[in-house]
Amino acid sequence: MYAPTVEDFEAWLRGYKAAWETRDPAAAAALFTPDAEYYWTPFDPPHKGRPGIAEAWQAAVANQRDVRFDYSVAAVAGAIGIARWHTRLTAVPEGEAVELDGVAICEFAHPAQCRTFREWWHVRAGPT
Repeated sequence: MYAPTVEDFEAWLRGYKAAWETRDPAAAAALFTPDAEYYWTPFDPPHKGRPGIAEAWQAAVANQRDVRFDYSVAAVAGAIGIARWHTRLTAVPEGEAVELDGVAICEFAHPAQCRTFREWWHVRAGPT
C-alpha cells in the first residue's frame, strides 16, 4: 500500500484542480488507478475505472464553464488523504452561478493515483 505525504497529496489535488478548471475528462481519469472507484455521493454507485470516470466527468463538465476550484488538505494518514474543497462555476446554458463546497477522502494505491475517491458536497445556485 502506498502512503502519500502531504506534498504528494497536494500535488494530486493540483492535478485535480487543473483537470476540473480546464474541463478535461482524460486528465481527470489519469489521476486514478485503472480499477479506481469514484463515489460522487454516498448514495450512488461508484463510477468505475478510468473509462467510467472519464465518461462521468465528460457529462458533468459539458454543463460547466468558468470553473474555479480551491482546496485545503485536512489530513494525510497512511494511504488516505482528506481535503476540503470549494468550487465556483457557471452552469451552461442557463448562465446560473453555482457554488459547491465539499470534503473528499482519497485512498491511494500508487504514487499520484487515487484508488478510491469518496466525496460529500453541498451546492448553492442562483442567478449571476
